[in-house]
Amino acid sequence: MPRAPRAVPAWLAHPFRWQRLPVPWAGVARGALCAGPLLGAGIAIGHPEAGVLAGLGSMLAGVNDRPGTRRTGIVHIGLPALGSALGMLMGASLQTAGPGWWLVPALFAVGFVSGAGSVAGPVRSSAGMQMLATTILGAGMPLPGVPGVKALYVLAGCLWLLLLRLALRPPRPAGGALGGERAAVARVFDALADALGAAGGPGAEPARRRLTAALDRADEALRLRRLTGRLLFRRTRTEELLLAERFGAATALCEASVALLWEARPLPSRVAASPRQFADTLRTGRPPGRLSAPESSSAARGAFDRALLDAAVTFARPQPLSQPSPATAPATGFSGGSPAEDAETTGRDRTSGAEAPAAVGGPQGGTAARRALGIIGRRTRRGRSLLGPAGRDYGLRVAVCIAASTAVALLLNPHHWYWLPVTVTFLVKPDLGPLFSRTVNRFAGTVAGVLVFAGAGLLLSGWTWPLLMAGLGGTLLPFATRHFALQTGAITLMVLSFVYVGGDPRAAGERIVDTSIACGIVLVVGHLPRLADPRRRVGQRVTSALRATERFLGHVLASEPGQGTGERLALRRAAYRALGEARAAAETAAAELLAARDRNPDWLTVVLAAERIVDAATACAVRLDHGARRPSADEAARLCQALSAMADALEDPSDSPRTPAPPPRPVPDCATLTDVAAELEHLRGYAGAV
Repeated sequence: MPRAPRAVPAWLAHPFRWQRLPVPWAGVARGALCAGPLLGAGIAIGHPEAGVLAGLGSMLAGVNDRPGTRRTGIVHIGLPALGSALGMLMGASLQTAGPGWWLVPALFAVGFVSGAGSVAGPVRSSAGMQMLATTILGAGMPLPGVPGVKALYVLAGCLWLLLLRLALRPPRPAGGALGGERAAVARVFDALADALGAAGGPGAEPARRRLTAALDRADEALRLRRLTGRLLFRRTRTEELLLAERFGAATALCEASVALLWEARPLPSRVAASPRQFADTLRTGRPPGRLSAPESSSAARGAFDRALLDAAVTFARPQPLSQPSPATAPATGFSGGSPAEDAETTGRDRTSGAEAPAAVGGPQGGTAARRALGIIGRRTRRGRSLLGPAGRDYGLRVAVCIAASTAVALLLNPHHWYWLPVTVTFLVKPDLGPLFSRTVNRFAGTVAGVLVFAGAGLLLSGWTWPLLMAGLGGTLLPFATRHFALQTGAITLMVLSFVYVGGDPRAAGERIVDTSIACGIVLVVGHLPRLADPRRRVGQRVTSALRATERFLGHVLASEPGQGTGERLALRRAAYRALGEARAAAETAAAELLAARDRNPDWLTVVLAAERIVDAATACAVRLDHGARRPSADEAARLCQALSAMADALEDPSDSPRTPAPPPRPVPDCATLTDVAAELEHLRGYAGAV
């Protein structure tokens, strides 16, 4: 009998993964107008150091130049730009004292702050990483100038790319104003149509996760639109209110669709096509046309048809239901609360104090949508303290690797020591991917970039060829987000151009040796037992996700039918968002090169079971709204207590009771809650394995 082929280990397969993304042609054009032209401008005016620093700033900003609205671009580029300027200011100030062993504790402290910031979200994590990188470059690159001026040059380069993003706007779309926000909401309807089309098949759960991600991106785009309007004291536009109401209709439609996905039955194609008609309306401004006919074959299908009708009514309105005054807090459908507020703290609208109505789209549907969105807009930040267990571990891992690489670099080459710790900076951040995968791709990308740069130096002559290499790297950078090796190659071309113009023309060959040493340091130091333990890094995210799941399940089982719909939508979104973060951390941990892999629980299985619990609880809420039997208080408390006990076991295994809690029993006459009990039973074994 032929032997079955063995599966490739995840840590070995991950370096070869390639993301399939559309080509961001606008970003490619911006990249071509940044590093190369800025470097050439500095040379033309007789201040090459200014061109090098401005080009460096534009390169770091280009790493964060991702597709999205203009306002998301301001946040995703602007905040890391401030971190880059601050890092250059600190690094250039350190350079005035000259290289020495005192750099090791100084960079250890900066590395700890940068690493601890990884728990605060991707934007602040990127800001921390770039602050650390520019601190090292400012302390090591031999460029003339005072620290404050150097920081301004770096900030100017970042702002140049941001200015290009704001100024080079595409033509106004046919759907009307708010092109970026409209596109974000349209992608929600597209993702919803894809999820409905995948119902009953193996792609249903991945499609549901893509739908959740699209909801989060649209939520962020509308929130930033509202925030900038309030900062500028600008009156809310009619288009903003209409778009907020349509996003509220999409949110209600998504809840009913999750219940359909839970039933795991294929749906007619006309059902999946209906949400896509709303997406076309947002893009073109044309009416959505005829939708699928209602069919009350189940409670989930009845809820979907009702939400579809409410959405059609919302899209048919040429004007929003109400016109708030300029001082009204929910200017675009969101509450005045900051994004950091916990979603589960309240289910009341902050301007009126009344509970959010249940309906979305009826006579008061716009108000319901705005109140629901106001609650949905708040995000949980539990477990994201910089000094919490995960923050301390993240910070310690980065700080130790940076300090070790700095010490080795000072021993080997005290005059050009900065390349080793800079390389480590882009490798060791725990939230950016598996360490082994990033190390392999970093080495491959650096070698490719050095060979291309050296080949260009042999074939070309004059002072313009480094500018061409910098421009080539900037052009490739937006496209290179598909793979870390490709991104590393583009960055290597630009950095070598900066170093060449800065007065070190023989640096290309040394970069391969330095990168090899840095990769070796990261693989050894980064996999030390305390620094590579996923229980503290992943377990915190999984525990937070289980807590959010428990809050959502408890609200579904405790609230009366048709009451607290806005809070229910908020808690469901918060649960899915926490589960998405936990899944990303679990996937990274699964692809790590760990010596004690057998002693670690299957985090992905835990997250998958929690996702199914949220799906089943959503379907249960829909069934309860349509008259299904409500579970008793004892049954509801038993399910919530079982989920809470598993979260406690994951959070602190030492405090877990030695006698396990009795298994949750199936709930009679309720298939959804019986599924919840079954998933809870699956979780029991994994919680006890920690």
